[in-house]
Amino acid sequence: MRNRQELVAALNRGDATPKIIYVKGVVDGNTDDSGAPLTCDDYAVNGYTLPAYLAAYDPAVWGRDTEPSGPLEDARAASAASQTAHIKPKVGSNTTIVGVGHAVIKGMNLHVDKADNVIIRNITFRDAYDCFPQWDPTDGAEGNWNSLYDNISVTGSTHIWADHNSFDDGTNPDSAQPLYFGRPYQVHDGELDITNGSDLATVSWNRFADHDKTMLIGSTNNPATDSGKLNVTVHHNVFDTILQRAPRVRFGKVHVYNNFYNIPAGTGYVYSLGVGVESKIYAENNHFRLGQGVGADQIIYNWGGTAVHATGTLVTTGTTTRQVDILAAHNATHDPDLSGDVGWTPTLHTKVDPAVLVPVKVPLLAGAGRLR
Repeated sequence: MRNRQELVAALNRGDATPKIIYVKGVVDGNTDDSGAPLTCDDYAVNGYTLPAYLAAYDPAVWGRDTEPSGPLEDARAASAASQTAHIKPKVGSNTTIVGVGHAVIKGMNLHVDKADNVIIRNITFRDAYDCFPQWDPTDGAEGNWNSLYDNISVTGSTHIWADHNSFDDGTNPDSAQPLYFGRPYQVHDGELDITNGSDLATVSWNRFADHDKTMLIGSTNNPATDSGKLNVTVHHNVFDTILQRAPRVRFGKVHVYNNFYNIPAGTGYVYSLGVGVESKIYAENNHFRLGQGVGADQIIYNWGGTAVHATGTLVTTGTTTRQVDILAAHNATHDPDLSGDVGWTPTLHTKVDPAVLVPVKVPLLAGAGRLR
């Protein structure tokens, strides 16, 4: 598949017919059926414009107590639906999508929804930007802009393998977005999110770079959908200049091993391992390279969980590498303490490498174009 039209046709609205889809060159989701580029203005409907939206929902006008509503919010939602229909194709069961050569899927959100047996390999996913982020003044103390699209969204699906892919925002990084109402105008959501009762997924040998909210496993604190599911393995990935969610977990048993985290100073880093409600992260032999001013106590963040197991962690600061108990570092500076007992020990996994090999082996072999 060499363009959006061919890729969407091959996916056939997410049907379950067994298929292998080969992607070549750059597939740009923001193009029409003739290949002509589309802009945000092409998706806008019902009179939506960003300046009008900003004027209507400025906290000085609208306040901070309720979410936006009314004609301009309705127009924003309708415009977002127009973009969604164009850039978010469904991936059905029994589908393999593999890149040939230097394959790029740009400006699209592949949606693996209620599917089984899906493989996605050897593709660079780039800049799945949202033209119509929503302002929510009630999100946090200062409000936040929220966007819709991941590069890959896995919802209600089983037996998923994402391997040797690369993820980035291209020339449109989160860090370059303007501030509106004093908050970053965030046009990207996750790079690879696994939610809504998905199960039995593996994320291996990928490269995630220069992004904020990267990998969410479990979408809400409601156990009805996710409890007993979200069994996920995350191994031999590079997380380079990732600010948070690497991953953030609710409910799932998630084995996180042999990943390499490069966290430079001055990046706006928040955390790597998010310990959410009833999460059971088993982190093993990961390696963190921390820039000046980034502490080992920042690696774990408590999002309402009670436990995380972390063993064999190496931390490099400058030229010094040492073994660090990142759970103890977290507990020394945060309350309440997290337990190290997650109630399970992984048994189904590939070889767990010594953490000292991770910063050499993983950056060399992870990402698109590095299949062997």
